[in-house]
Amino acid sequence: MGICLGAQLIARAMGSKVYPGHQKEIGWGRLTLNDLVNNPLAILGEQAILHWHGDTFDLPSSATLLASNDNYPNQAFAIEDFCLAVQFHPEVTVSGMERWLIGHTAEIAATDKVSVTSLRQDNAEIGRTLQPIAQKIWTNWFKKLPW
Repeated sequence: MGICLGAQLIARAMGSKVYPGHQKEIGWGRLTLNDLVNNPLAILGEQAILHWHGDTFDLPSSATLLASNDNYPNQAFAIEDFCLAVQFHPEVTVSGMERWLIGHTAEIAATDKVSVTSLRQDNAEIGRTLQPIAQKIWTNWFKKLPW
């Protein structure tokens, strides 16, 4: 399983290109989920998710695309039943987000589209609904692993 940089590293290890994206993506937004029978992210539905990256990757040839958005076509992929890679951050918790805001203050200040105040407000509203959904994603994914 790879999250953000982890997804980029998996893509690279599978022979795909990883490179700087056309824009930094910081903030809460929705995904377009591919309508696949076994999409492990299907439970997200219309749930907003935290995006926080500036790099992106090409989809590995052996991967199944699971999700995209208007900014980046490759937001999540799976490789058979043993690898899940997501560019976004379903692992973020409401309380844990505060450390991100403190640790990335300069990065946030360098953008003109988000602020600490707006991220904090969105986190309070959206984060609480994301946490139990993310827990189900992890639980369902690990249950289907063959070991």
